[in-house]
Amino acid sequence: MVQSSKMDEPQAGRALKFPTAYTILFLLIIVVAAATWIIPAGSYERQMSEALGREVPVPGTYQEVEPNPQGLWDVLIAPIAGFYDPGSYEAAAIDVALFVLVIGGFLGVVTKTGAIDAGIGGAMAALKGREKWMIPILMALFAAGGTIYGMAEESLAFYALVIPVMIAAGYDSATAVAIIMLGAGIGTLGSTINPFATVIASNAAGVPFTNGIVLRFVILIVGWLACVAYVMRYAARVKADPSRSIVADRLAEHRAHFLKGREAAGAPPLTGLRKLVLLLFALSFAVMIYGVAVAGWWMAEMSALFLAAALVVGLLTRMGEEEFTTTFVNGARDLLGVALVIGIARGIVVIMDNGMITDTILYWSEQAVSGLGDIAFINAVFGVQLALSFFVPSSSGLAVLTMPIMAPLADFSGVDRDLVVTAYQSANGLLNLVNPTFAVVMGGLAIGRVPYDRWFRFMVPLMLGLAVLIIVLLSVATL
Repeated sequence: MVQSSKMDEPQAGRALKFPTAYTILFLLIIVVAAATWIIPAGSYERQMSEALGREVPVPGTYQEVEPNPQGLWDVLIAPIAGFYDPGSYEAAAIDVALFVLVIGGFLGVVTKTGAIDAGIGGAMAALKGREKWMIPILMALFAAGGTIYGMAEESLAFYALVIPVMIAAGYDSATAVAIIMLGAGIGTLGSTINPFATVIASNAAGVPFTNGIVLRFVILIVGWLACVAYVMRYAARVKADPSRSIVADRLAEHRAHFLKGREAAGAPPLTGLRKLVLLLFALSFAVMIYGVAVAGWWMAEMSALFLAAALVVGLLTRMGEEEFTTTFVNGARDLLGVALVIGIARGIVVIMDNGMITDTILYWSEQAVSGLGDIAFINAVFGVQLALSFFVPSSSGLAVLTMPIMAPLADFSGVDRDLVVTAYQSANGLLNLVNPTFAVVMGGLAIGRVPYDRWFRFMVPLMLGLAVLIIVLLSVATL
């Protein structure tokens, strides 16, 4: 008798899997480091812009410089430097990472009180049969944040709230991720008065930010409608047949993680104290939005706000010192992986800047769009900005880097400069719906436990449709 060996038997669990976000980002760091050995190093001269309060590249001053190719040690240190090295056009990641950890602690404390469980139970009872209308309402709110002040990193605070609600409503975590990421993303893509994109870019281009606002409103409204229809259609499919979810194989795991046994235990009663905690919870997010949009807050102020809110909740519910600190630390631990993703993503920009290839890529982009006719020019600018957004995902960073170079070229092609601004922000907003170098994308997917490859495949049809929409509108606007 011939005995089969273990080598002849199918090996369960050894199927080829798409790498995790950490591996994807580290591989990108390696690829960009390798590019610093091939792409010539170069630099533009810089001058201080009074309008922007930052140094900007001077058109026509590009020249090659001494190369600084990035080696093994640079690759290893890039994710670490990504946390604290602000570079030329990006903010350091440490403030965003700390904000995420504080948010995790705050959510841990609020969850411990049972207020979130009670609130979700009450919301599901009130919305019975009408859960689908949460999708357009929430996406409208996030889109408003995107178009008004460029909601991005601060959107990470909402995932832990929206995901359990969507799962309890019969959808999946991908639906929640899409509501937040597409809502805020389409708002940023169609920015109207966003100071971190439209205003900065318009100042750098030398035009009022109100120029072109009608076209941007059209892009915003039509794009939002397309995104809402896309998400609602997907959510309806998932609710009717969970096997059609892009995370179908993880649904049980996600229910256990995000609902934490709430279904089996049942929703706790919505007592007066829990109502007060929920009121403070909602008020914290309202104050955050006001602080960012009106008072000029950034990550330090937002982190302090949620730390204070956690302390107030702990005092109101009479948590002991040990219970509070343990709960807060455990909540922060839940989002530690997200904080690490943010630093690693920033490491890609560190490699580019240290390798002196950022300005070379910008120079090549300048050459690619020079001398074209109006329609060809504006669409070439859109394509170039798509590519540059991969390397510089920050909307403000990309504006400061590219507008001083791209805007003057519009004059030679007979295109209004405000169209160049619209092309830039549309391209940046579009790519940042899936951009693996954008910490908000990788962080949101990490919180939602949605693999990047599945998110990318989910987004391809929608992105193609949005790209066609933008190209058509930009082309018509040149006539």
